[in-house]
Amino acid sequence: MLKAIQNFFKPKVRSPARMIRGRFDAAQTTHDNARHWAAADYRSADADANEDARKILRVRARYEINNNSYARGIVETLANDCVGTGPRLQMLSSDEELNRQIERDFAIWCEQVHLAEKLRTVRIAQCQDGETFILMAQNPNLPNDDVKLDVQLIEADRVTDEYFNSDPHRVDGITFDEYGNLHSYRVLKYHPGSEWANSVEATEISAENIIHVFRADRPGQHRGIPEITPALPLFAQLRRFTLAVLSAAEAAADFAGILYTDAPANGEADSVDAMDTIQLERNMLLTMPGGWKMSQLDPKQPSTTYAEFKREILNEIARCLNMPFNVAAGNSSGYNYASGRLDWQTYFKSIRVYQSYMETVILNRLFDRWFREYSLSKLVGFDQFSPIHTWFWDGIEHVDPAKEASAQQTRLTNLTTTLAAEYAKQGKDWEVEVRQIAKERKLLTELGISIAEAAPANNTKENEEDERTE
Repeated sequence: MLKAIQNFFKPKVRSPARMIRGRFDAAQTTHDNARHWAAADYRSADADANEDARKILRVRARYEINNNSYARGIVETLANDCVGTGPRLQMLSSDEELNRQIERDFAIWCEQVHLAEKLRTVRIAQCQDGETFILMAQNPNLPNDDVKLDVQLIEADRVTDEYFNSDPHRVDGITFDEYGNLHSYRVLKYHPGSEWANSVEATEISAENIIHVFRADRPGQHRGIPEITPALPLFAQLRRFTLAVLSAAEAAADFAGILYTDAPANGEADSVDAMDTIQLERNMLLTMPGGWKMSQLDPKQPSTTYAEFKREILNEIARCLNMPFNVAAGNSSGYNYASGRLDWQTYFKSIRVYQSYMETVILNRLFDRWFREYSLSKLVGFDQFSPIHTWFWDGIEHVDPAKEASAQQTRLTNLTTTLAAEYAKQGKDWEVEVRQIAKERKLLTELGISIAEAAPANNTKENEEDERTE
């Protein structure tokens, strides 16, 4: 009992502290994963996207797009879906007549400078080059007497430094001030790959006159890389596999048949020269040497996994562009209505995101420059006019127009949407459309035609049959 009491009051000795070490499996380098992570580095964004790396990626992306039908189709489809027939301006000031005048004049200028076509080229350049530059310059040969502003595209190869750069405020032809703001661009007069490539003549252009279009995937990145960079090895694999299957099929097709014998070596079969050939003619009977049989060669090409392999590769290729397989392949035969709509939602969202990017980076700057010149040559008082505006893009057609019309009517009835929002989804100006509807109804009334007579018949039975088929 006494010993127990002594032990109770005896000072306790703490065990030595143990250090707990955190561990991430992905941070460990083992014999199994050493090769996989061998190319991983710790360089900055600009160091990774250096001039030499970007040049290699650009020429390989251009080569693949020029020689691969899938690559060409994917890039052109993306440009057409993002830009369509081009953006349309809508002014939001209180002066409706002035709004329509500005919208009309701006639309005429867009046609004169081919803005929609150049914006599609910009989208393609981002995919294959990673970036492009838009120069806002004066063009005295434009037919518009009020605004001589023109839009000129500059390829990424022309914006570069002449020698090795040691200035931390300069990144391959782009100069920044001490606060990180764009200052100027060094633009070569001729493309480095042209016949005048020996000329290093360049011009320093102020940043206020150039729009640099690229996507910065990392903080501190100042030059872009092709968006299809992750898919370039996959495009190569797709073409190699297709050519291999074709070569195997052609090699098999070169042989109409083979002679073989079941007799053992030096057996009772007649002697036949090895690898000898026999010319065959149409509609003839053929006798074989004694003990020999004739068999047609089974090419086994293309293999049963050929179509599945191409589908998986294309699906992986299109993923880096947020494009569903059926859009990338141009084939929806394996889709039903629900899966098609579900896959397209992500694609359409990425399109809206890019259109918002173009509005902020390109269109607003172009319109500000255009409006500055336009206001100087137009009515007095334009300097007091506030150019509040928005942009319309081509609407996305619904797979089932009848269902969309029914849902639209329900939303309008429940006051969960507006005419402006519904028309905007179709890429239309609601004021213009409503005025047109009023004009048409007035004319129908004058001619004594009722709305019910003018509207197409609604075949409810056919719609129900279509829904059951889906």
